[in-house]
Amino acid sequence: MIVSLIGLPGSGKSTVGRQLARRLHLPFVDSDHVLEDRLGCSIRTYFEREGEERFRDMEQAVLDELTRQPAGVLSTGGGAVLRPVNRSCLKSRTQVVYLKSSPDELFRRLRHDTNRPLLQVADPLGRLRELYAVRDPLYRETAHFVIETGRPSVGTLVNMIVMQLELAGLLPSAP
Repeated sequence: MIVSLIGLPGSGKSTVGRQLARRLHLPFVDSDHVLEDRLGCSIRTYFEREGEERFRDMEQAVLDELTRQPAGVLSTGGGAVLRPVNRSCLKSRTQVVYLKSSPDELFRRLRHDTNRPLLQVADPLGRLRELYAVRDPLYRETAHFVIETGRPSVGTLVNMIVMQLELAGLLPSAP
């Protein structure tokens, strides 16, 4: 089984994904890290040099490959759901968990982060609200499970995901 984490930038996909993988004894893969390895540069640099469309082409190829693995926890880029083909392969090949965060909460977490290309704008909170408006319906359409991130610790979020997977019969229940 592959568990994929989707959500806006800063929703905790990589951090929660690493802990979830450890808890489930599965390999962890961050699709953005795989992309950067393949591109030979940061996503931000590639984005600026080649544009979003070329980046999304590379992202689609990487997601197609990663969702064919036998098992693992996969953290995806925030925009992975923008293409219907990505939504389809995530939903059909993996158990998708949407880490849902409000734009205000994300802004609080990300206001000092300079590595996210889509947030390097005059009004990052406004940009997060726009991203949320566009992407939230796509995340919901793709997800098997929605976890509100709010303010719980990473450990609490991992427990919530494990509990959802157990309730769905996808993991053996704890004794």
